[in-house]
Amino acid sequence: MVCTDQPDENDDWWWDDALHMAMPPFARIGALRGDPRYWRKLYALYGHTKRVEGGPGLYDAETGLWYRDKRFLPGIAGGILSPAGKSVVWSRGNGWVAGGHAKTLKALPPAERHTGEYRDTLVRLVTAVAGIQRTDGFWNVNLADATHLPGPETSGTSFFLYGTSYAIRAGLVGRRTHLPVVARAWNGLVSTAVHPDGFLGYVQNVGDRPESSQPVTYDSTANFGVGAFLLAGTELARLAGP
Repeated sequence: MVCTDQPDENDDWWWDDALHMAMPPFARIGALRGDPRYWRKLYALYGHTKRVEGGPGLYDAETGLWYRDKRFLPGIAGGILSPAGKSVVWSRGNGWVAGGHAKTLKALPPAERHTGEYRDTLVRLVTAVAGIQRTDGFWNVNLADATHLPGPETSGTSFFLYGTSYAIRAGLVGRRTHLPVVARAWNGLVSTAVHPDGFLGYVQNVGDRPESSQPVTYDSTANFGVGAFLLAGTELARLAGP
């Protein structure tokens, strides 16, 4: 992998899942090679996704949440809405964003010039989702419409648990405010989604929106959901450590 300062196109990350797929590798390779050009390119790609893609970018600065891709942006002709006419803000899409920011912050030096923005964006996201968590600890597949395919869903919930646990441990958000959020999420997952034999259910399978791979049931699972659950559990356990 070669990174240069040439003015290449920066629109490769046109969907929010890409932030989890690509942000951490750019951050880690820059650190391993001692080459800040990877971090500059990371920010150029990130900036396009956040502020340019589809016109306004996929990030909603008012809510702190992200749209999956430009098809879901408000005001787009023929844009995708819920059956009730509300916005579609996909839970796992935002979960990928939370995980991508947390992993990137773990890899970047604190003094890297854009670290502060990554921190602030993660804080906005975990603060936003804390306010719309279900009473059972889960998050709905559509964060903007609780009536749109309601029910427990494990993958988005696990990534929010991971991102929030990291933010608490890193001192980015208040422990007193956010510890109940992660406790509810973990208790909901282990009491509802984990089978007696360890099988993990209620994972929405591959897709790009709430309607994908429905119905999500007690027996629905996928490897990325299991990975997110394990990632969340290990990060949560670190909160109890020294």
